[in-house]
Amino acid sequence: MLGFTVIGSFWLEIALKVGVLRRIKRAMFSILPVSTLFILWDAYAVSQGHWFFDREQIVGIYGPFDIPLEEYLFFIVVPLAAIMTIEAVTTVKPHWRRK
Repeated sequence: MLGFTVIGSFWLEIALKVGVLRRIKRAMFSILPVSTLFILWDAYAVSQGHWFFDREQIVGIYGPFDIPLEEYLFFIVVPLAAIMTIEAVTTVKPHWRRK
């Protein structure tokens, strides 16, 4: 699914020159605080037995808090794709951009 998300939105970086990857540091300052909160939430949910990751559907690489790599990537790729989509819309429809 992450691959589809990348294919579905990262082309906007090239086609519409939205410039999100060119300003990756700025994007990460927006994404990482929220992603960190959700990773901690996942870690708590897993530790309490409220949530689990199906070992049949993950590659088996785990990061801190015993969270799979795919979950870390999800919390970076999906917001990055959303930012690219928003930037693409405001590139095509400049009058929608906030002033």
